[in-house]
Amino acid sequence: MTSFRVLLAALFLSLGMPLAAQPAVTAFVRVNVLPMDSERALRNQTVLVSDGRVQAIGSRLSVPDGARIVDGGGTAWLLPGLADMHVHVGTRDELALLLANGITTALDLGEAPNAMVGRTRAAVARGDVPGPRLFVALAVDGSPRYGHLVVATPEAARWAVRLAKANGYDFIKVYNGLSPEAFAALVAEGREVGLPVVGHTVESLGLERQIAGGQVMVAHLEEFLYSFFRVPEGADPNSAPADSEIPRAIDYLRRTGTVVTADLATYQTIAAQRGRQDVVDAWLRLPEARYLAPSDRIAWRGSGYVRREGSLATRAAFLARFVDALADAGIPLISGTDAPTIPGLASGFALHRNLAALEAAGLSRYQVLATATRGPGAFIASTNPEAERFGTVAMGQRADLLLVAANPLDDLGTLQRPLGVMAGGRWHDAAALQALLDAIIARYAGATLSQ
Repeated sequence: MTSFRVLLAALFLSLGMPLAAQPAVTAFVRVNVLPMDSERALRNQTVLVSDGRVQAIGSRLSVPDGARIVDGGGTAWLLPGLADMHVHVGTRDELALLLANGITTALDLGEAPNAMVGRTRAAVARGDVPGPRLFVALAVDGSPRYGHLVVATPEAARWAVRLAKANGYDFIKVYNGLSPEAFAALVAEGREVGLPVVGHTVESLGLERQIAGGQVMVAHLEEFLYSFFRVPEGADPNSAPADSEIPRAIDYLRRTGTVVTADLATYQTIAAQRGRQDVVDAWLRLPEARYLAPSDRIAWRGSGYVRREGSLATRAAFLARFVDALADAGIPLISGTDAPTIPGLASGFALHRNLAALEAAGLSRYQVLATATRGPGAFIASTNPEAERFGTVAMGQRADLLLVAANPLDDLGTLQRPLGVMAGGRWHDAAALQALLDAIIARYAGATLSQ
């Protein structure tokens, strides 16, 4: 039975109320550290955190009087908090799910509610609401087909960027139907005010022209299928490109420095449910589905992918080979999931599925982990120079940390069972993380009973 302490914690956290003031200093003692600045481990370390930053790391550090002690017992591992760089966050519950899964940074790539962009992000920064630091993109398109903000002219594009900047957005996300002129205006105005352009393939341009024109990140691996890789005329639209196309992509990405979102599990999940309602129904019975909002359960059950025909298996297999080649070539990769808008991918839990998919594709565990730690940190540092640095365990870095029971370089599965998460210097032990999850289930059960 859940203890009274955990239930009380769940109540406070669900109301966005901090349980207690954070101590001035937190000391992680007898921990093994994966700094993620290179493939190395530091054994039996002490890590001191104060003012939201890592202040010192060493094997012989003194712990200040009054510090909170988190004792790893010589067996626990401390590493940077994880990042999911393609999410769609609509509620505080989704923020809690990300945090409970060890995610301390997330990038929302469109349609976040205005209150989330402004008020809720500020509450997270103050420590009033538990969740990761959230970067947000304003999604724009050239037509209303997909429900995004429409910018049909260069002038409208420039105003969209100015409004995004005034309202606290960090990126502009481009979508399929933009005109070349509107795209160029988005990039130019974005450079002027400091909002980089990321996103999908723009059909009127294609990825090569977009990247040459200033797009700094591709939001899906699959975008290369739509406009970069050449396929024989008359080929089956669901067929995969030849592997001989991959070196050309690597050469172009290396020359341009473009970042690619390694969201392999996203396309695999889409492929698995194509024409298969039974697959989606099975996903709705998975343990993580208990944390889906009722509206997401309805959306999953009505998956549009189920109504489509033709297998995507060869394309999914090609993307696995493609991302493995990108990693080996040193192309900058960041993990993303598109959760929870893709049926089968629940917020927070989806990142672990993506990490497992990347490992199965052939990436080393260090390469996989880098896509969710140092890679996102480097991307944000290059696109948002004023943001606090994260992604490695190092002096001066933002104190976004994940404590786990085993070395993730031996088994990535340990990341799914955090002993605790520190987000911006605020510590959440395993009981607090479980309380977040329990509170979500209790709220959804209450909503069902009240109907």
